[in-house]
Amino acid sequence: MDNRHVVIIGGGLGGLIAAIRLKESGRDFTLLEKNPKVGGTWFENTYPGCACDVPVVLYQLSFAPSANWSRVYPQADEVQAYAEELVERYQLGPQVRLSEGAASAAWNAGAKIWTVTTHKGNRIEAGAVVGALGQLNRPALPDIEGRNSFSGPAMHTARWDRSVSWDGKRVGVIGSAASAIQAIPELAKTAEHVTVFQRTPNWIIPRNDMAITPEMKALMASQPEAAMRVAGINRSLWFENADGLTWHAFSYTDEGRAALTRIALDHLEAQVPDPALRAKLTPGYPVGCKRILISDDLYPALQQDNVTLETGAIARIVPDGVETSTGTHHACDILMYATGFNTSDWHWSVEVSGEQGTLNDAWKGGAEAFQGVTVAGFPNLFVLYGPNTNLGHNSITYMMEAQVGYVLKALDRMEKDGIAAIAPSKAAQDAYNRKLQAELAQTVWGDAACGRSWYKTEDGKITQNWSRKAGEFADMLSEFRIEPYEILR
Repeated sequence: MDNRHVVIIGGGLGGLIAAIRLKESGRDFTLLEKNPKVGGTWFENTYPGCACDVPVVLYQLSFAPSANWSRVYPQADEVQAYAEELVERYQLGPQVRLSEGAASAAWNAGAKIWTVTTHKGNRIEAGAVVGALGQLNRPALPDIEGRNSFSGPAMHTARWDRSVSWDGKRVGVIGSAASAIQAIPELAKTAEHVTVFQRTPNWIIPRNDMAITPEMKALMASQPEAAMRVAGINRSLWFENADGLTWHAFSYTDEGRAALTRIALDHLEAQVPDPALRAKLTPGYPVGCKRILISDDLYPALQQDNVTLETGAIARIVPDGVETSTGTHHACDILMYATGFNTSDWHWSVEVSGEQGTLNDAWKGGAEAFQGVTVAGFPNLFVLYGPNTNLGHNSITYMMEAQVGYVLKALDRMEKDGIAAIAPSKAAQDAYNRKLQAELAQTVWGDAACGRSWYKTEDGKITQNWSRKAGEFADMLSEFRIEPYEILR
């Protein structure tokens, strides 16, 4: 039994950041990944047009730039290749167990050790567990009458079936948000007809994507920082634009909201000349309430002759298509559900048992953590991309790098002081979350006009998003303080 051994659950970018940093610190670890490859969401999402909606200069790890990007906004397969590249670059293979996910993790209070059991029945003992399961990995399917009666292929974007061809087919797209706006233009290229069933329009701003030329790639390989400056994708400039200008729309300043609203409306007007179609695509809620989307090709695709935007409510799904509440029947050969993920209930696929119960039970009614990383009652459990660490304006990889840095500082302090285990006190966690929710109430997400979104629970508690700028989150985690923690020796 090694109290210094760490088990990482999840092989997405968060898990890989943890693995790299743990290896650099000389610590022993095991990374468990349920899929046959690392990559997490980038392995699982292979729908047509899937791409990252954060510029690669912000999305790739700050300490591990790559020269293998073809565009400013990388395609999903490039991010997946990058994840595999990280494993090779940092020689993580011996510590990574693929096709072996964690089934459970149980804290032994007497031995002060975690026992992690895999789906293969293997047991691993470790002094600490890093949960890198992410938030966007449990596809949500809508509760629509007759959903299971459809006779053709039907799939969620996160479970795309590549064996199914949409060429010359009538495709129904249920949903119109982040994954839908990437898939629709691709489907429309060769499908006979695409019907988009939109429940709520989105605020969409220009993507302004561009290719990275072979010459620029060569420069990136030899002088990455110079190449980024020449290409106009300097990391610090992009970061300041996101954390400064864009954040003002979410912090709900009149100027910030007006500026981003104007950008989105100008984009809509420039690309959609038909006032009737523009009206259907204009949101009736404040910008920033829901995820702000970026696209240059959705609006043109919706105006193609073989694409229909349907804004009437879906009444039912029938064997050969979809019927709306007005009685209109839309014939479909294939259905694509672009309906997002189950997020607000925070129900992990791994059964994590702490001092007084399971993590899933502790998070019923609204997940909470201390500084988004540790959880009262669960010693030596560190969560990446945990409650209230999501962003609407910057890169999640930046947040996860800060979280992993905090984990290493905590482990160092424990080792230095001879501490076996730590967990935040309930009082410290409660105080942190009271302040956090008070701050979130002053953001756009706390506006009653926003209605429902995946950022919050049914009763309106915001469990996903951080309440301030990304830089302020990193500042908060830049120092590990032992005072908020209960100590076990």
